[in-house]
Amino acid sequence: MYSANYVANKVEELKKSGNPLQLVAWQIALLCVGWAYVFGARGEYCTPSNRRSRYNGTKEGKDKDNIKAKCKNFDGTGSCSGCKWFPGGARTRIFDCRGFTYWVLLQVFGWKLMGAGATSQWETESNWKAKGEIATMPKDTLVCLFVRKGQTMEHTGFGYNNETVECSNGVQHFTTRNKKWTHWGVPVCIDGTVPPSPTPTPTPPTKPTLRRGSRGEYVTLAQTQLIQKGYDCGTYGADGQFGTATEQAVRSFQHDHGLTVDGVIGQKTWAALDSTEPAAKYTITIPHLSKSQADALISQYPGSIMTEERG
Repeated sequence: MYSANYVANKVEELKKSGNPLQLVAWQIALLCVGWAYVFGARGEYCTPSNRRSRYNGTKEGKDKDNIKAKCKNFDGTGSCSGCKWFPGGARTRIFDCRGFTYWVLLQVFGWKLMGAGATSQWETESNWKAKGEIATMPKDTLVCLFVRKGQTMEHTGFGYNNETVECSNGVQHFTTRNKKWTHWGVPVCIDGTVPPSPTPTPTPPTKPTLRRGSRGEYVTLAQTQLIQKGYDCGTYGADGQFGTATEQAVRSFQHDHGLTVDGVIGQKTWAALDSTEPAAKYTITIPHLSKSQADALISQYPGSIMTEERG
């Protein structure tokens, strides 16, 4: 039985060999033969503390009992010396069936087989380049094998040509594929091209709720948007102070856009301000108006500004 460090070094050596990575993955799976089965494990070192962690997270039953029964130093008060999973004083690793396939593909391809169990791995379509029933399994291709019972996949392992490596009673190699296997899937990473992880859509920062008395840059931003959309924020315009005129502008905007009219800029009002277009702008020249006449005219059109031409 090989140690975890030996296998880790072989991963790097074999990846540099020039052989197809699916062959490298198969070779790494074979090097793990003899390592222990522990329900819920995905390649942790075989230590009493890691076994206890898996034990504590496993519901009552055979899987839980086996974790404790098969460890000679489960309480951690003695020594692992002499344990078959501690060959020559070196650590090995622990897996369950779905953790084994996950770990090998991660080491070789740097790719994560998604799914918390065999069934969810199978049902995650983005995991597979192709999949099907066992009679249609491709030759000369590394596949993940599955055993279906009813509507669930009860077990999984690797298949290559007609051989299998699986983690059930520990990691085991079989030179002839057992008839229990019912389905196969070719992982999408198998040709060495690892698909990129989906880029999460960034969540825009939440803007603060504004009301009369609020001050600061967000008030200035809201006032600027209101003015651009044709709403009057008072004599001083976008001054960063949420006063009576700004509140009335908000109420008018909310009324016009089917929002709750409360004069408060919450997330729905922010969204409407961000999504609506600025009001159309027009330039109108009216000659020979006095200053008082121009002021009276401007006051009838919120958002309007006056310029004076001389000469």
